[in-house]
Amino acid sequence: MNPPPDHPARGRHYRFYDLLMAGFVTVLLCSNMIGPGKSCVIDLLGYKLVFGAGNVFFPISYVFGDVLTEVYGYARARKVIWAGFAAMIFAALMSWGIIHLPVNPAEPYNKVIQPGLETVFGNTARVVMASMIAFWAGDFVNSLVLAKMKVATRGKWLWTRTIGSTVAGQGVDSLLFYPIAFATLWSTDTLLQVILFNWLFKVGVEVIMTPFTYALVGFLKRAEKEDFFDTDTQFSPFSLKD
Repeated sequence: MNPPPDHPARGRHYRFYDLLMAGFVTVLLCSNMIGPGKSCVIDLLGYKLVFGAGNVFFPISYVFGDVLTEVYGYARARKVIWAGFAAMIFAALMSWGIIHLPVNPAEPYNKVIQPGLETVFGNTARVVMASMIAFWAGDFVNSLVLAKMKVATRGKWLWTRTIGSTVAGQGVDSLLFYPIAFATLWSTDTLLQVILFNWLFKVGVEVIMTPFTYALVGFLKRAEKEDFFDTDTQFSPFSLKD
């Protein structure tokens, strides 16, 4: 049984929690800032599969979210989601500031670097807003579903909740991001096709990563001596309490 809210165990220190938070934020920032700038194509038996490079790595953030919720509980995963959200806001503001700072005309290299910065980091406000809204909602849905399923299954069948929570979380993410970012710019057919493909692709990555998730969860539960069940948790996303 979980300790009550005022129990000292609620404030205990974990060896790997901070490292997982850093890994989560790193993957999130890199996939959102580096990945969207490149479109990729793979020839699969004559069918050209086109996708954004960021989609390859972004699902890894959901693996981190699954591990954090499974081992440490929803409340501690909630802190990590807010840390990632704050990092995305700072990265967006920093990108905007650096791009709009006055360019030194006496430096020839600025003729090369300034257009490059604008291309890679000059996402429109609409895309940035869509990315942050979709991430925030999708990650909280992912964590909530996993926490609820863990209690319902009494901690059994880890794969059902890692995949099930990803189906829900990535579904919300895709359903929010693409319409907010590209509605009225893309045709309805294109929008629906991209939403479906990216949802299935991200869930597929989660399925492929399942053995790694099992290994990492098992290691952390043994190392941290923690296997948290959210039986008494307040699930509001607008709180930072353990």
